[in-house]
Amino acid sequence: MTLPNNSLVLVADGCKALFLRNQGDEQRIDLRTASHRTRDDRKDSDIKTDAAGRSSRPAGAGGFQDTMEEPDFHQQEEDRFARDLAEKVNAMALAGQFDALVVVAPARTMGELRPLWHKEVGARIVGEHVKEMTDRPIPDIEALLVGEAAPPR
Repeated sequence: MTLPNNSLVLVADGCKALFLRNQGDEQRIDLRTASHRTRDDRKDSDIKTDAAGRSSRPAGAGGFQDTMEEPDFHQQEEDRFARDLAEKVNAMALAGQFDALVVVAPARTMGELRPLWHKEVGARIVGEHVKEMTDRPIPDIEALLVGEAAPPR
């Protein structure tokens, strides 16, 4: 992949986001960290406000009152983080802070981001990689972008 100088590379998942800039040129990618964000990891007791709900099944229908399945609060927090991230990238695009964007994210996060991109972001996306890379070093991310296999973990 050719990546123009000063292009933005977003490497994200539901908990962490790295904003990298290409300080190299189209022939040689040289990514440098521009900024990063991390979601506060909260305990279930900090997130939920009440006990799980109960179904309204008649008392004689088995003698037990079922509890409804509790939502996945951590997944909700990760989805909210992705939505906030999309808003940030949309604002950056509208402010003209990048001309080209590459997004690297796992499938769930990518699925949250894609429908939220402003048309200005969509027009500037030059590449997408559906892969978890937030815990990998920058040389591995560069290798992914140039099409080389990143070393196994």
